Amino acid sequence: MPLKIDETPMLNSIDSIQIHFNSDNLWVVNLTLSLVMFGVALDIKISDFTNLLKSPKPVIVGIISQFLLIPLVTFLMIIIIQPYPSIALGMMMVAACPGGNISNFMTKLAGGNTALSVSLTAFASLAALIMTPLNFAIWGSFYEPTAEILKSVKVAPAEVARFVLLILGIPLVIGMVINNYHPNFASKVSRFLKPVSILIFLAFIAGAFYNNLDIFMEHIHYVFAIVIAHNSLLLLVGFYVARINKLSYLNQKTLCIETGIQNSGLGLLLVFSFFDGLGGMALLVAFWAIWDILSGLLIAFFWSDKKKTRIA
Repeated sequence: MPLKIDETPMLNSIDSIQIHFNSDNLWVVNLTLSLVMFGVALDIKISDFTNLLKSPKPVIVGIISQFLLIPLVTFLMIIIIQPYPSIALGMMMVAACPGGNISNFMTKLAGGNTALSVSLTAFASLAALIMTPLNFAIWGSFYEPTAEILKSVKVAPAEVARFVLLILGIPLVIGMVINNYHPNFASKVSRFLKPVSILIFLAFIAGAFYNNLDIFMEHIHYVFAIVIAHNSLLLLVGFYVARINKLSYLNQKTLCIETGIQNSGLGLLLVFSFFDGLGGMALLVAFWAIWDILSGLLIAFFWSDKKKTRIA
């Protein structure tokens, strides 16, 4: 995956760096992320929604955590640390995205509530059609340095919503319909498609770092600590919001993972599609895409080693 960073001696701010993604490969990444969503949707049944509606509290808490608390906590963190504007915008992009599709696998490994995880992925992906562009536009405009960038880029929320619909919404609906009418076929396809599509997408990200390792190493210090602190904060928010609302320990683990593992793949596509690879923004979201997988797996393996499952 060709990825180049253009710099000149005159530019001394990461906000001026432009990361250019090869547009010839962009459609491949779009398709791959759609396949990831389609693979997840093949495991989602309409009954998952109806069953959760009978006991909606975990879903409501999860949606509030995902689309209200994460952007708020992110905004407060930005106010406190005051990063470069493009890095702040990257943090807002991550916060505006729905939960990551790989969170379902992590929740299962951690011994959490997999049905809740899958259902939250479905709800969040549908809600993202409205909430992702809305949250990004609102919180981005609240912070003056990022508001200036948004004015220069002039991103229309409706365009972002259409993009999210194509990448997440349509594959989600098609996958659920197939599972509803052809469950055996959906099960067979999902077992193959979901891991393969995730691996392909991860290979694109890994290839970007490998092909430009020297450049990334030169600039990674701008976002390294921020991403780790931001991700850790969101994981804690998910866990303790669930605990405060007296959800079961299984659901506490689930909301921890669902809140901390964001769909950074979608974030990367939005960065390259609407912001022309804005340096600090792309760097932060790209590193997040790697780090939150590592942190999620570490937490999942930690919980999977527990001999007893307690109920809070």
